[in-house]
Amino acid sequence: MSGHAEVRHFLLQQESIDPGSSFTGGVPTQRTGETARVTEEQVRRAQLAVARGALGVEDCRELLEMLGLVPGDDGVPPVRR
Repeated sequence: MSGHAEVRHFLLQQESIDPGSSFTGGVPTQRTGETARVTEEQVRRAQLAVARGALGVEDCRELLEMLGLVPGDDGVPPVRR
């Protein structure tokens, strides 16, 4: 399975798991003051999806950094702050 197909499959799974999420028609809506950003489970799933679609180790590392999925010095990824 290609990387693009895996990402599409992952997103469809997420939409079917939580149909009441902030996604409308496949496009995320703007946050409205909610404090919780991303759960640990969501970070883990995103990391796996990126790893599956990456072309190599360096590509994976770069993608994870760009998405804020690499833990910082405090051990917390930027998407969780």
